[in-house]
Amino acid sequence: MIDRRRFLQASLAAALPVCADSPRASFPSAARDRIAIASWPFRKLFDPKKGTLPLLEFPKMVVDRFGVHAIEPLDQHFAETTPAYVDQFRIALDKAGVRVANIPVGRLGGSFYYPARRGIAIETAKKWVDVASTLGSPSIRAHIASANVSPNAAIAADSLKQVAEYGEKKNVVVHLENDDARSEEAFFLIDVIQAANTPWLRALPDFCNSMLLNRGEEYNTKAVSALFQHAWGICHVKDSEQEGQKMHQVNLARLLAISRQAGFHGYYSIEYDAEGDPFQPTEALIHQVLAALV
Repeated sequence: MIDRRRFLQASLAAALPVCADSPRASFPSAARDRIAIASWPFRKLFDPKKGTLPLLEFPKMVVDRFGVHAIEPLDQHFAETTPAYVDQFRIALDKAGVRVANIPVGRLGGSFYYPARRGIAIETAKKWVDVASTLGSPSIRAHIASANVSPNAAIAADSLKQVAEYGEKKNVVVHLENDDARSEEAFFLIDVIQAANTPWLRALPDFCNSMLLNRGEEYNTKAVSALFQHAWGICHVKDSEQEGQKMHQVNLARLLAISRQAGFHGYYSIEYDAEGDPFQPTEALIHQVLAALV
């Protein structure tokens, strides 16, 4: 079995300069080592009830098929969150020589800006911080669910600051992604991050999700560019997004250039998001990222 500490020390070669109160993490410098594979594109395989491939086999699959040693497992793909299951997953990671780049958490039981349910969201997010800490993940992504009230940046910031403060104790950063068109618009997230005013709450730029607001590619580019000013550990790479019968397209090379100009040092997580076989599109996206980083 691979010694996890030695593996992380060897593979995460380039440390980011940090302040005393900043997140303590090292990210790889080699182009291929900066790539992660998200479980979302393979959701039909990893569905705990209907899928044919257990999440415990995801690390080995990623190494064997893509030659990549970092993954981003979605919360709903965990069959359990018991200590025993999480430990089994950690062992599977060690055996495959794979690290967890981030854990996207979407099922929080409430919205961070909805007063009646935000306490549940806060406590559930903290439990996923514990899971991330056990698995050696430097971060989680906390979903801001929509609610039957208008999004409120001040309330969301107060809630997420509590999660971020807990994350600081575990050395786990909390990310916010431009995902839900109603409750996670990019500039709303930036308002939340600025209001919380902590280095432990950061942005996770998704390259195409802001296209779902139907404001055009220029708006999407501005949104991604703005989010990279608050990014830290991970971004979601895709060149398209399927919405029903409609396919949104973006200029991937342009967005990758924006990430480099912003001085981004984290992971590029491949998250192909359309119907059909995800394997070949994932390989194509990997090649495009490698070409941009070398």
